[in-house]
Amino acid sequence: MTEALFSVDAYLRECDATVLEAGPEGVVLDRSIFYPVGGGQPGDTGTLATPDGGQWSVIDTRKGEAGRILHKLTEGSEAPPVGTVVTARIDWSRRHAHMRMHTALHLLGSILRYGVTGGQVGAEKSRLDFDTQAEIDPVQVTDAVNALVARGVATSSRWITDADLAAQPELVRTLSVQPPRGAGRIRLLEISGIDLQPCGGTHVRSLGEIGHLQVTKVENKGKHNKRVYIAFA
Repeated sequence: MTEALFSVDAYLRECDATVLEAGPEGVVLDRSIFYPVGGGQPGDTGTLATPDGGQWSVIDTRKGEAGRILHKLTEGSEAPPVGTVVTARIDWSRRHAHMRMHTALHLLGSILRYGVTGGQVGAEKSRLDFDTQAEIDPVQVTDAVNALVARGVATSSRWITDADLAAQPELVRTLSVQPPRGAGRIRLLEISGIDLQPCGGTHVRSLGEIGHLQVTKVENKGKHNKRVYIAFA
């Protein structure tokens, strides 16, 4: 099992780790700051390096079995041997953009209080799909989102049990994807007075980090589905 350092501190940019496995699926480390793709957020990219000058490019990060995190290397590259101590570094500018966007989608969902049927985080633009027939005004939603950003409210995370979540089903807003259960605990993201829901992604510490946003498009994606795009303005 890989210790997921990003779930404790999303601002870690590098860490030392030991190679536990190395194969076609990727490199497994004993600990990692690389976020694996999930919850609509892309996997991190970056590098693994050794003091003697060895360096490997991580082009994607995925979840493996039994809590393993797979660091996928450039095709054809020879992986570092098992037991190698490496310094793992993420592409911080890309990750921070994902953190800003992922947090911004929580704000969007707090304004548009409909069931969420899908979503995707990107470094430049992102989207959420909502189960609704209601008309959505891009200008009004843009103003509402930026008003929340301007408040600069802090975010925080805490853990609850599967039983706690079962007792509070209203916390789950996503209709297409449910929080993973069975591990014994589930992480909640809280934006005080604005949003509280299960989320394992990476987020900024303060809404002020997000910056100015714009709702760029609203699409009808079915009789009961509206797709709302946001981008950094």
